[in-house]
Amino acid sequence: MKMLRVPLLMIGLLLCSQGFAATAQQNKMTTCNADATAKSLKGDERKAFMSTCLKAAPAANDAKALTPQQEKMKTCNAEAKTKALTGDARKTFMSDCLKKK
Repeated sequence: MKMLRVPLLMIGLLLCSQGFAATAQQNKMTTCNADATAKSLKGDERKAFMSTCLKAAPAANDAKALTPQQEKMKTCNAEAKTKALTGDARKTFMSDCLKKK
């Protein structure tokens, strides 16, 4: 029974990770589908529209914006790099930088 737990857990994790990866493509499909419906496209016109819509790169405003914490981390990391900090000095700097901003 215990020998079966690990493989089942691994299969479950694999299935969950695939579900998260598919959401961006599913969202794009939903958006393209809604656009095609709004334009009342049918048949070959709809197929062509869906194909180009799904291949298109996301617009700049669709890109995921960084959270304030990520922005802070990015700024502190850039400062540490310009100061050429390494090891414990970098850790201390990053800790202080992330706390004060």
